[in-house]
Amino acid sequence: MKKLFILTFAVLFSLNLLAQEKKEAVTLIKNVNIFDGKNERLIPGSDVMIEGNMIKEIGKNLSFQGATVIDAQGKTLIPGLTDCHTHIMWNADIEELIYSAPEGYVGALAALNAENMLMRGFTTVRDMGGPSHGLKKAIDEGAIPGPRILPTGAFVSQSSGHGDYDSRMFYLSNHFTGQIDKAYIRGWTIIADGVPEVQKATREILRAGASQIKIFGSGSITGAHDPLDVTEYTIEELKAIVKEAEHWGTYAAIHAYSSESIMNALEAGVQSIEHGLFASEEAFQLMKEKDAFFSTQFLAFSLTPEEAGMKGPAVPKYLEAQAGAAKGYELAKKIGVKMTWGTDILGSYELAKLQNQEFVARSKYFSGFEILKQATSNNAELFERSGKRHPYQEGPLGVITEGAYADLLLIDGNPLEDIKLLADHEKNIQLIMKDGIVYKNTLGK
Repeated sequence: MKKLFILTFAVLFSLNLLAQEKKEAVTLIKNVNIFDGKNERLIPGSDVMIEGNMIKEIGKNLSFQGATVIDAQGKTLIPGLTDCHTHIMWNADIEELIYSAPEGYVGALAALNAENMLMRGFTTVRDMGGPSHGLKKAIDEGAIPGPRILPTGAFVSQSSGHGDYDSRMFYLSNHFTGQIDKAYIRGWTIIADGVPEVQKATREILRAGASQIKIFGSGSITGAHDPLDVTEYTIEELKAIVKEAEHWGTYAAIHAYSSESIMNALEAGVQSIEHGLFASEEAFQLMKEKDAFFSTQFLAFSLTPEEAGMKGPAVPKYLEAQAGAAKGYELAKKIGVKMTWGTDILGSYELAKLQNQEFVARSKYFSGFEILKQATSNNAELFERSGKRHPYQEGPLGVITEGAYADLLLIDGNPLEDIKLLADHEKNIQLIMKDGIVYKNTLGK
């Protein structure tokens, strides 16, 4: 009996010690000016207490015995940056990734891209297509560094649509020969035509763990067979996809350039318009009326074709999109649609290093506050439309508030006054914290 008592006491004592150790994992960031993700005015001279992976308290003159103290020296604390349109797995030509590259190569490049992205200050991304589930799992388990990922998984595409990646002009269709496309096997895209097929495809994608659905609804720049002006999928097909997403409590986003494809998508209930450069004023008005997000990019359409990594038949399509970009930006701002922050940089992990230059590209159209809000709380609001399919449910993202995730950046300077500070991330982002863990700290150097 005595031995049992001693054993029980020892177990309880050990558990108590573990609980104390967990409770004592506290970081205190002192003397910061806070951009909370929503308000233009900084909160001056504050302290932020982080317990575990969450923000526990914000105030002045905070203290906690045994806390790790970081003196921020009056610098600006902002929420971790988010990118709502990434392709974290797409780090080479898509045909190579799908049809010839070893899967280990695809994963290795993606792991490198993920770490680089985190070290540029991006703590959460919405991956808008590609087999990112395994990468997300490895990051969440702490096996490799990288941002949080809201995965999409496979694209939904019609035959001859943007996701029909087989570059051959004449081939035996998988639909009629019973062959299986490698793009399907490797988790890149599902070709689906007609209401029953798009329903099944959407269900498969959600079954695999997608946070949201990505539809290819118009022609593309990088597609093998679809000119930029082509409208893809009927309203009936789009409605079927949206309804299946709604059954799972989440939403559908759509790749759409043409105004017709955008109008069709909005009428069907799509909540996030990707690219959307050729939207008419009527389409933008409908976007605002439907409370849909405009998820476009600025840097991606301000480069030369060579800088953007465009080759062959993609070049004239890229130049066509570029020519229509300014009008789309101006109409979006005039009408006041909800604007996200995303880059859609793909094709090379070297090209991905331009990610932070998106802040500079947007400065022609928006203030520093507007841009920083897009990259934090605006994106987070869109992410929340995934409902229970959102993988990070403990607290809010994109804000600095008590109870939020401890995803934080310390900036040398005030990005609300000079948003271009974030373009030089190596110099000006002095502290990177994700999930309460410090990945970079150059204070005092």
